[in-house]
Amino acid sequence: MSVEFCCYHDGQFWVGVLSLRHGQDVRAARVVFGAEPSDAELMAFLQQRGYELLARAERAPAVSAGVAEIGRINPKRAARRAATQAREPRPSTAAQDAVRMAQEADKALRTQSARDRRERRAEEQWRARQARAKAKRRGR
Repeated sequence: MSVEFCCYHDGQFWVGVLSLRHGQDVRAARVVFGAEPSDAELMAFLQQRGYELLARAERAPAVSAGVAEIGRINPKRAARRAATQAREPRPSTAAQDAVRMAQEADKALRTQSARDRRERRAEEQWRARQARAKAKRRGR
């Protein structure tokens, strides 16, 4: 028997799903979180209410899992999958999104002002070269 707890965002709420896999049968229990839970909050939740969630999953009707998912997974493949999942960006909170958007707006503003300064300087240098060339033609 294996137990897995997965937390994901369903578009509106953060949802945790505890799944029990026994042979080809899978049983699951779902819990809805309001805001994004941190790792520490998830650990505290599982320590306090994990047995209740496990009991709910055991009472849930069994669903047959596909044959392809059953079987022994090569440890190296499991490690690669875990590393791939660890590299994926974690979902962010609304506050983090707001901070990132503000940083991107500041960056765009800095980029635009630097481009304008470069263009102004290039225009001034071009005008100076033209003035020197004109003065040289007039013999000055």
